[in-house]
Amino acid sequence: MTEPTPVPDAAGGGSRTATVPPEPALPAPVSKQASNGHRQNGAPRTEATPEPGANTHVNGTPAAVPTAVTRADVRSGDDVEAGIVALWRSYGESRDQNQRDRLVLHYAPLVKYVAGRVGTGLPAHVDVADLIQSGIFGLVDAIEKFEPERGLKFETYAMQRIRGAILDDLRSQDWVPRSVRSRARDVERALERLGAKLQRTPTDRELAAELKIGLAELRELYGQLQLTSVVALDELIAPNKGGSSLAESLPDDAAEDPVASLVDQDSRRQLADAIAQLAERDRVVVTLYYFENLTLAEIGKVLGVTESRVCQLHTRAVLRLRTKLNEQSEA
Repeated sequence: MTEPTPVPDAAGGGSRTATVPPEPALPAPVSKQASNGHRQNGAPRTEATPEPGANTHVNGTPAAVPTAVTRADVRSGDDVEAGIVALWRSYGESRDQNQRDRLVLHYAPLVKYVAGRVGTGLPAHVDVADLIQSGIFGLVDAIEKFEPERGLKFETYAMQRIRGAILDDLRSQDWVPRSVRSRARDVERALERLGAKLQRTPTDRELAAELKIGLAELRELYGQLQLTSVVALDELIAPNKGGSSLAESLPDDAAEDPVASLVDQDSRRQLADAIAQLAERDRVVVTLYYFENLTLAEIGKVLGVTESRVCQLHTRAVLRLRTKLNEQSEA
């Protein structure tokens, strides 16, 4: 039997009654084994049982057709740990290379972690990928030499071996002796101590006293430490944060000094003003001698005087120019 249920009418201004059919009864649960809809070997037909919360036919409205859900076999952390222990035991007995490679893949994230820690204090031109490659060799060596029966944790042992392999590879590529590197660190620490103590940059004499060496030995050490200040070629042309490259800050010995150029231009201007204030004959002598490169005898022929007279005129003009230039510089 149905009951009248009030529902809003089409115009939304009132209500009318509608008859809701009774909810159909759901079929009883059956076996979860799916079949193709036909009897096989006399077995009854089975259907997939819907999971809890799945949509069904409600009030005559079709819903999603329930399907059988296959749950993945999720391995817990204990299962993974047990598998690694079994793999270590099997590798210790057989020393099989395939099993070693499986252990390398499992512990590979350790290499990336250690390489990132080591690469933090290195120059920018050192590629982390190269450190990871060196660390892989350290991981393989750690796996081959590890003894699980001692009860030690492999991660702690492997991280030391990986870090050692990375540092050994870096030292093999370094052309600076380790003794020089060590002395460079001593100088840096001494500078930090003196800077914190004096609140200023220490002098060479103070630094030598802190290192307990002579001043001459300290300057010789500076020459050795210059080898440690190396910059990659790509950093010379790559722009930095300020928008300019390091190559733009290097001095060019062949370039013209702008300060010297300004001084030269100012000197030429003062000289031209001083020449313009000379007498006409003195100005002609100076012009022909310094700008036309004529000899005193040739100037004498141009002016119609003797060579000795031209020498006297030249000496007088030079003295007057020197006096005027000194007056301008003092002013």
